[in-house]
Amino acid sequence: MKSQEPSLPVSSVFILLYTFMFVFCNISKLPTNNDFVVKYSNTFLDSVPKNLPPKTTMLDLSENNIALLLSSDFTSLTKLKLLNLSYNHIREFDASVFRFNAELEHLDLSHNNLWNITCSSLQYVKGLRYLDLSSNKFENILHCKEFSHFLHLQYLGVSTTRVQRSSLKEIAQLGTFHVIFLGLQNLSSYEPGSLEVLNTNKLHIAFPVSLEDPFILYDAMNTSRTLELSQIKCEKACHNLIEPLSKISKNSKVSTLIISNITMSWKYLHQMINAVLYSSVEYLNIYHLTQIGEFPYFIQFNSSNTSLKALSIQHAISKVFYHTGNPHPLQTYSDLMIENLTLVDIGMIHFICPSKPSVFHCLNLTRNKLTDTLFQNCNTLPHLETLILGSNRLEKLSLVSTMTGSMKSLRYLDVNNNKLQYENEEDCHWSETLLKLDLSANQLSSAVFGCLPINVRILDLHNNQIYNIHKNIVALKSLEELNLASNWLTDLPDCSHFKSLAVLKVEVNLLHSPSFHSLQSCQNVRTISAGNNPFHCDCELRNFINWRKRRAGDILGWPESYICQYPEHLTGTALKDIHLSEVSCNIAVLFGIVLGTIAAFILCILFLCLYFDLPWYIKMTWNWTQTKRRIRNTNPKDLHQNLTYHAFISYSQHDASWVKNCLIPNLKKGDGSPQICQHERDFVPGRSIIENIINCIEKSYKSIFVLSPNFIQSEWFHYELYFAHHRLFTKNSDSLILILLKTIPQYLIPSKYYKLKALMAKRTYLEWPKEKSKHRLFWANLRQSINVQLPEHKMNLEKVFNISQGRDCEPDTVNLN
Repeated sequence: MKSQEPSLPVSSVFILLYTFMFVFCNISKLPTNNDFVVKYSNTFLDSVPKNLPPKTTMLDLSENNIALLLSSDFTSLTKLKLLNLSYNHIREFDASVFRFNAELEHLDLSHNNLWNITCSSLQYVKGLRYLDLSSNKFENILHCKEFSHFLHLQYLGVSTTRVQRSSLKEIAQLGTFHVIFLGLQNLSSYEPGSLEVLNTNKLHIAFPVSLEDPFILYDAMNTSRTLELSQIKCEKACHNLIEPLSKISKNSKVSTLIISNITMSWKYLHQMINAVLYSSVEYLNIYHLTQIGEFPYFIQFNSSNTSLKALSIQHAISKVFYHTGNPHPLQTYSDLMIENLTLVDIGMIHFICPSKPSVFHCLNLTRNKLTDTLFQNCNTLPHLETLILGSNRLEKLSLVSTMTGSMKSLRYLDVNNNKLQYENEEDCHWSETLLKLDLSANQLSSAVFGCLPINVRILDLHNNQIYNIHKNIVALKSLEELNLASNWLTDLPDCSHFKSLAVLKVEVNLLHSPSFHSLQSCQNVRTISAGNNPFHCDCELRNFINWRKRRAGDILGWPESYICQYPEHLTGTALKDIHLSEVSCNIAVLFGIVLGTIAAFILCILFLCLYFDLPWYIKMTWNWTQTKRRIRNTNPKDLHQNLTYHAFISYSQHDASWVKNCLIPNLKKGDGSPQICQHERDFVPGRSIIENIINCIEKSYKSIFVLSPNFIQSEWFHYELYFAHHRLFTKNSDSLILILLKTIPQYLIPSKYYKLKALMAKRTYLEWPKEKSKHRLFWANLRQSINVQLPEHKMNLEKVFNISQGRDCEPDTVNLN
């Protein structure tokens, strides 16, 4: 069977219960988002301020000098719900001043000088839930039938000097109250049985200064289940309190007795507790105790058959500087046979181990001066489940663990706000039953994980000096909740040490960028709180942002508590607004994209090279340089320093008839005999074709290309055009002549001849005219373009073609196939 979590002390439960009841009764007093609060407390006002905001819902005018309320004071405040007029000098009260305040629920007129109320005007405030008229100058509790209008009244505070049964009946007719407060400090007379007519869950009586008639206490014990007596001073004698308490029977109605603001000696305190032990009281709470006088003797409580379940003494001031007798007075408390004992803020320096097996289930010794010697070697707390030792003077965690070793039922230990430290070499021996441990607000470092109870489920280590969690710690397999807030952590803890962890709190640490390993190890944590850390919003934090998006559990405080602190340009930016791309943060992805881009670029270059036949151009360039190198290495005497030919003609064999019969003869007409270079005649045998082409182009003044659909299909034309174009740019000359024998469609020109396309687009070419009348001008222009005076040269002209001179060229005779 799964063990239950440790519970709060029963006395604390009842305190919380009645606090809740009081808050529930006065819920309208608490500000909400829709309330508009105006405060004029302690501002020396003589009257209610004018021009108050009409939207005011809560108005505080306490601790001023207001003596009179006018009918116009609250006319404009139609939304008013709470009004505090306490601690003023108001003498009379006419509720008609609130005739326009139908929503008024809380009215505090305590501590004024009221002596009279106009009963008929109470109909205007019939919606009240809280009405405090205590600490005024009423002689009697009001006789007003209009009290019957208060159907929602839950808290009523009144004060009087005389209590009569008849005056309380009208109040009793309203039904059951949550709280009734009676200020009887100046009580002069009491009619027996008066209090018993009241119907209330809690009756609070401000104790008379001089209580001569104890019947009021007898009646109070049978009026409500919760009774609070305050303002008790027993500086000399306290019989008027002790005697009625000693006569409370087991059948009395009261089960919770609260005594507050009390002054008495050790002697009377013990007598009062002893008187309650055998009454109907189950919970005795004493607040704000002032102890006086000596404690001259030892009083032992016989609590073996008591009905008392819980005793709580909180906030005590002791004016006792020594005591006589043996043992110590606190021994009497340690031997009480009750389940819950609370001794908070009473200046205690030690608490003695019970002399016999105790029935304590809960011990609350908060805010005292206890040290590590507490409960060492104490074997008489076998039933203790909850031990609260916060705000004491504990220093060694190892001694605290040893203290719990003999507590076989301990489930919850609270030692927060001490000075606890732990060194690695110290041994720890925790109770195996301990499930919840609060070590917050101490001086513990990361070494504390070497001294923790193995079965702990809830561990609170917030506000210490922990900077990491060692990898070699003992795994806490049962740990479900871990609080490491307000420490020095720079990364999330490794959750692999805590297989059952469901709740992790690491807010207010030094977390910059939680590591990926830690995030992965905490995948099973259902709820995590990591806000208010100095987040560094870079690529490392991207893992945390993405991890949050993938989580099915809760991220507490998101997004308002998750703000960037670094870098400076992102300071104050919410993490939810940070968008870091995968490319900018993932090196592998970035590397892949870069490689992919380079590969695509290379493929593109290769495609363009193949598309434009770049390898061919590289090959031609290599041949050109090799030929030029051989020429440079040749004997200078063998080099032709001047031009040899007027023109080099490049043409297709399919166009040879037109070249030989028309072009060459017409170029030779006129003065001079132009020297024409033809590959059939002038190429030097033994040399490579490319070398012959380069030599002919270099020795020719012009290079004439006869263009036709047949010509562009020639591979050698490609070489000749390339070298001629190369010479055009290297020598910055205008040596290229294009003759378009027949129109060439662009789609017939191969893509690798992009130079030809560029030349035809940028240079003027000669188009062979179809009309005979234009032939003479065509030849004149062509001859003029190659007309140049060549130096004398020695040239072998043995191979001369027998070409007819001056014959007219008919276009239809040209063989273009």
